[in-house]
Parts: sequence; structure tokens; C-alpha cells
Amino acid sequence: MSDVTKINYVEFPVSDMAATKKFYTEAFGWEYVDYGPTYSSFSNAGIDGGFDAESGKKPVAEGALVVMYAPDIDACLDRVTNAGGTIVKPIFDFPGGRRFHFLDPNGNELAVWSEQAEN
Repeated sequence: MSDVTKINYVEFPVSDMAATKKFYTEAFGWEYVDYGPTYSSFSNAGIDGGFDAESGKKPVAEGALVVMYAPDIDACLDRVTNAGGTIVKPIFDFPGGRRFHFLDPNGNELAVWSEQAEN
């Protein structure tokens, strides 16, 4: 067993629980367990986490950036857009891959990356 401490759970502040769950379900297929009307944990996201509508924390675009991986970044961009996400940085190339940034319905900024498409 390693003594390395690993990220185990990510928690997002939200202002609209229903819109948040609808967005992440449509865009990424996440699943939920509700713990009352102001907290919902999510799974099927690569790491477990939760949405907190009661903490008093406000969603921000300038906080820590959560970056997700998608094997087909173009299809993922379409899902995010169709689910109501706002693209704030369209797909761009970087050494080793491609990436885009979006805002969820609460204003939290996240990103999605993929390996560079083979030519």
C-alpha cells in the first residue's frame, strides 16, 4: 500500500441542482445519489464527487480547473453544447493533444482533453 495521498472526491458548489444533474447526465452520463434536496453525490465520472447547493460557496470560473478525458473530443463538445454548456475556449491544440473549456449551468469552468488526432 502506498503512502501517497490521492484525490478521492471532488465537490462542486451549485445554484440549481436540477439543471446541474440534467446537464451532467446529458453531457457525460453521470449517475447520482441524493442526500436531501441540497446535496447529490455523483459517480461514473472517473472520480466520485458531489454537488453542494447549501454550502454558501459560489460557483466560479477562476477556481481549480477539473480536466476530463474523452476519446472523441468533437463528439464530447457536441454533447456539452447540446446539454446547455457554454464553450469558453473552443477546441485548441497543445503538445500531445487537443482540449476545450466550458462553463456548466452554474458557472463552474471545466475542460475536456483528448490525444492529438492521427493524420
